[in-house]
Amino acid sequence: MASTTYRTCPRSGLQFEASAEKLMIANAVAAVVFLLIGGILAIGVALTRWPAIHWLQADTFYMVLTAHGIDMLIFWIIFFEIAILYFCASTLLRCRIATPGIAWAAFALMLIGAVINNVAVFQGSSSVMMTSYVPMMAAPSFYAGLILFAVGALIGCFVFFGTLVIARRDKTYQGSVPLVTFGAITAAIIAVFTIASGAIILIPTFLMSVGLVKEVDPLVYRTIWWAFGHSSQQINVAAHISVWYLVAAVAFGAKPMSERVSRTAFLLYILFLQLASAHHLLADPGLSTGWKVVNTSYFMYFAVLASMIHGLTIPGAMEVAQRRRGFTKGLFEWLRKAPWGNPTFSGVFISIIGFGFLGGISGVMMGTEQLNMIIHNTIYVPGHFHATVVVGTTLTFMALTYYLIPVLFRREMILPRLAQWQPYLFGFSMYFFCLVMMGAGTLGVSRRHWDMAFQGHALAYEWPGAAYLMMGLVGIAGLAAIVSGGLYIAITVGSLLFGKRLDTGAVSPKFTPIPRTAPTIAVQTTGSMGFAAPGTFSLAMVFLVAFVLYYFINWKYLSTLWGLS
Repeated sequence: MASTTYRTCPRSGLQFEASAEKLMIANAVAAVVFLLIGGILAIGVALTRWPAIHWLQADTFYMVLTAHGIDMLIFWIIFFEIAILYFCASTLLRCRIATPGIAWAAFALMLIGAVINNVAVFQGSSSVMMTSYVPMMAAPSFYAGLILFAVGALIGCFVFFGTLVIARRDKTYQGSVPLVTFGAITAAIIAVFTIASGAIILIPTFLMSVGLVKEVDPLVYRTIWWAFGHSSQQINVAAHISVWYLVAAVAFGAKPMSERVSRTAFLLYILFLQLASAHHLLADPGLSTGWKVVNTSYFMYFAVLASMIHGLTIPGAMEVAQRRRGFTKGLFEWLRKAPWGNPTFSGVFISIIGFGFLGGISGVMMGTEQLNMIIHNTIYVPGHFHATVVVGTTLTFMALTYYLIPVLFRREMILPRLAQWQPYLFGFSMYFFCLVMMGAGTLGVSRRHWDMAFQGHALAYEWPGAAYLMMGLVGIAGLAAIVSGGLYIAITVGSLLFGKRLDTGAVSPKFTPIPRTAPTIAVQTTGSMGFAAPGTFSLAMVFLVAFVLYYFINWKYLSTLWGLS
């Protein structure tokens, strides 16, 4: 076995194994590069969706939108998630990474695949959107790039699992793996299912594009593709919730209110979360009503329960930790006295609220077969997934980056005041972006059409003035989010290039084992109304009321559109 070294970060006490550290840096840097590309492309999308500007022509718009979706939803996020997997296995378990050579080969496959896919799109013959439905075909290299990227990501997941085996064999920790690592295991298991689904349908589609397969059934394609396309977001959910637990521990020294309950919630994700893929198929006539109802209600509710558990336990753990520090006045002194000037905390907390209220409530509504008919294939749908992927995952990963710049990259962060404001600017502009987009979608504005007004067509439709207003606000909010995302990239890249070098820390050929820790169960020491975390409970009740009201408002809206007489 090749020799390795472990660096102990003087700020955090974390131990970084040399090979794993280089791999984390490489994957994180690649992720930010694709975030930059996707952000630049977003300018074209936002200015074209803005009716008063309507910048790009149709062919250019669809090309730009295709590249934007794939770069943001797949390449930026999955590169970053591979870095998180290596962090959760090697760093948190103080273990050498398994097969670093194979891990580098996986990174190379991902990078080559991402570049090939982007080249195919920008050549102009693969503007098939992220969904790439057959029989609308892209160039063979479009599918080949995705397949190469998927194979690399799958190998990265297996390296992660191999690292867990090494940690157990070398006894780098005692008892169960830490909760954050357990969440990463959940993400990796979902990733294997997701990538396998993509391979099952993209390989025959690639063979069709080169003429070796005569046809791929469109219904089969859509059904299996969404097991890949939507489940990619389920990897994100498990990953960014793991980061939420990590940040709660970093910012407050918080321990889960009950590790057993939190682990059970992650287990529910493994068993039921992928079923949410079905809500993209609720308007498809080829699938039975029974299949749709079972997938989007009875079993899906277990995944919703899991998210609600995390939504209670993570802020609840923060509240309990704050109350133990003496912030016990009223329901929310613990929240007022939180470190709002720390971009790692503020980014995560803004992400939690936005993901729950905007992404969670709208997602459950979309998963109801009857209500789905109101907003299916409208601009509401990207409004929802920007609330989950951008407010939930991207903002969380931005917040984590601010923690990792000094800890992993060993650089002092430049422009610290601007870094404090960046999560607020990005988070709140995305809040507004999602709200007005969902509002326009509720009025019926098309999701996929280049021109919402169908100008020059015989069947041109004149939307209510509110629809044009909201789509204009989508453009304004989108540009604000792009600018604040650009600030994130400028701060992070600038810190890596120009930030003051920090002390590397002690380097040793051996790891320091993690002492055994028992699963934690928070015991109430402070609080009110009989709750250890009454403020969190109050916020949960606000969420419940908002959910119930929004749910039944949509049923009322449906009844006005779908008369029975």
